[in-house]
Formats: sequence, C-alpha cells, structure tokens
Amino acid sequence: MRKLELFGLNFLVAGVQEAASLIIESAKKKEKEIIVTPNVDHIVQLEKDVEARQIFQAAQFVVADGMPLVWLSRITSGSNALPERINGTNLMFKLCEITSTQGLSVAFVGGKTGAAELAGKMMTTINPGLKVVGTYCPPFGFENSVDETLNLISLIDQWRPDILFFGVGMPKQEKWASKNKGSLNAGAILCVGSGIELAAGLVSRAPVWAQNIGLEWLWRLLMEPRRLWRRYLIQDMKFLGLAAGEIRSKYLSKNKLVNSGQKRP
Repeated sequence: MRKLELFGLNFLVAGVQEAASLIIESAKKKEKEIIVTPNVDHIVQLEKDVEARQIFQAAQFVVADGMPLVWLSRITSGSNALPERINGTNLMFKLCEITSTQGLSVAFVGGKTGAAELAGKMMTTINPGLKVVGTYCPPFGFENSVDETLNLISLIDQWRPDILFFGVGMPKQEKWASKNKGSLNAGAILCVGSGIELAAGLVSRAPVWAQNIGLEWLWRLLMEPRRLWRRYLIQDMKFLGLAAGEIRSKYLSKNKLVNSGQKRP
C-alpha cells in the first residue's frame, strides 16, 4: 500500500478500484478504520483545527477528493504522484458495488431527514445484492448530546455493518467517529459529507466532465451560491498559498538530498 505525503497527510496512492478493495479487506477484519477524503476546503480548515488535523493524520486511509491535490502531487512527486481523484461519493458507490457481490453489509447515517433511508433504497436499486442493515438521520446537534450519541451507538451495535457510511459534515463526522469508534460495532467508517444526500438524489451532482477537470466546486457554487460563495471565493483561496509553501518545501527537501549525495526515497 503506497502512500504520498502532502500537507502532513499520508495520501493513499491508488485509484478508486484499488482503494475500495483495500478498504473492504480492512472491513472484513472489523478493523474500525476511519476513511477520510480531504479536499481543498478541508486542507484549509486543517490549518486551524488541530483536533481534526490529528484525526486526518492518524487515519489509515486518506484519499484525495480534489483535482488540485492530484495536480499538486504531479508537480512535487512526478511519477510517484496520485493517479486520480477519489471522490468520497464515487468511493461509496464503488464500495456498494463490490460489497453487493460479497455478502458484506452497509449502513447509512447522515443527511437531511429521510436522506439515509432513500440513499439505501437507491443503492440497492443500483446493486440488487446490497445488504443495507440500517439507516438513520441524526438530529442537528446530536454530537453534543449524550443521549443522541448513545442512541446512535446502540443502533450501530444492532446493525453491525461491515461498512458505515457517515455523512454529517466535516469535521463533525471525523471527530465523532474518532471519539466513538471504540464503542461502534462496525468495520470501516467512510466519512462522506454530503455523499448520502447525493446518493439519495436530493443534491444535484456536477457532470462527469466538470468533475474530471476539477470544476465540481464551480458547479456546486452555481447550485448553492448563498451558502457556498464565501467558502469557495474567500476561504479556500488560502489554499493557493498553502500549495505554494508545499511546493517550496518539497523543492528544498529534494535539493538538500541531492546536495548531500543521498537518493530520495
């Protein structure tokens, strides 16, 4: 399992098929691994959120959900770059496809009221053999409620899913999963953000061509301008400076190795 370090995170160097296969092997062993899918917005947030950053750094599976991260890896790592963007929603679809043929179970938690149940139905329609053992949409603020946390843990304990799709927004989903994974009777935990609502058909996805050239953010901005304009047009602009710093750091590191006569690993 090859990995590539960017922004202090160890990204999995793999395509979506290989990533899904590795996650399923982990799920079969009930290893309770948290899968995170950092994008440009996440990288910016992690600069200030120390707790979330530590969770992302400790995650066994870190996949790049953003073409700018793939492009940056090509600049800094050449032939060792990330082969493709692994969108969290696409990874969820691939995992459902594979698990439907292997007898593994999945559960959906998150999204607006009814979204998780609808996502489960949509996924079983696409993958008739898929075993959906549970769906639940926790109320707003559930992460701060002891009763709601215990209720969700109890539900997951009853379901015993091999893979839990958890989408309540970053960094809430990663923090809750990290804090409570020891009590969860589940295998792999994939943090999918709005992926559950996308799977349910409640949110429109960008065309594939827009996804492939790194313009999914623009599509989302056009769909929800009032909610997302500040994130994409102001907050995430900080990524340009962070990327420049990463390029400079990798360049200096490479030159240091060359000057010392060592080979880069």
